[in-house]
Amino acid sequence: MAVISMKQLLEAGVHFGHQTRRWNPKMAKYIFTERNGIHVIDLQQTVKMADTAYEFVRDAAANDAVILFVGTKKQAADAVKEEAERAGQYYINHRWLGGTLTNWDTIQKRIARLKEIKRMEEDGTFEVLPKKEVALLNKQRARLEKFLGGIEDMPRIPDVMYIVDPHKEQIAIKEAKKLGIPVVAMVDTNADPDDIDVIIPANDDAIRAVKLITSKLADAVIEGRQGEAADADFQAEAKADSIEEIVEVVEGDNE
Repeated sequence: MAVISMKQLLEAGVHFGHQTRRWNPKMAKYIFTERNGIHVIDLQQTVKMADTAYEFVRDAAANDAVILFVGTKKQAADAVKEEAERAGQYYINHRWLGGTLTNWDTIQKRIARLKEIKRMEEDGTFEVLPKKEVALLNKQRARLEKFLGGIEDMPRIPDVMYIVDPHKEQIAIKEAKKLGIPVVAMVDTNADPDDIDVIIPANDDAIRAVKLITSKLADAVIEGRQGEAADADFQAEAKADSIEEIVEVVEGDNE
């Protein structure tokens, strides 16, 4: 059974592409028709490709992958943050800072500064500093949190990136490509699909459409992580059974 039904996709408006004059011809094979000057995405393909994306993300998560959710446009910002947090992963939902991945060491220094300012507030340092200095530190913290808060605890460069609107996030995609990080993305009719490893043809401008696809990929992470936990439980049970069997055999020999 498909992870997202045709009905869900239609209700969320996932099929609405861009105006025909704004299309990227490379997306032609994912377009069903044109209506009133708007391209309509072929949702039969979206259903199948969403399944592929779900499996890809689930399997990556089961192998302990770090997954970075990226969507900096206003229609994506809330869903990207909420779903990444729900899945226990990381996100960037404001401007992508050039070098976020390719200059990771520098980004780590900025994150260390953010953590330092937070510590200063917690340990009472703010109370002994002049108000003017505290105001400046708070301003600095707010800016750092805005751009880096979603990756503050990211342990390393991500193993997989999920992107809403690759047309807007071209810098992020170039960095991922340079580092060999696979990219899963919602790709609208105006985008170039060539640099995307796992494509989900979809309207990336409607809040409901973004929320639907992003929440399903967060579900994939959660399922992958639960599978990992279930495997550990199964192995523990199997080990316990084998020990009991050994005891039974030994006791049987002693009878």
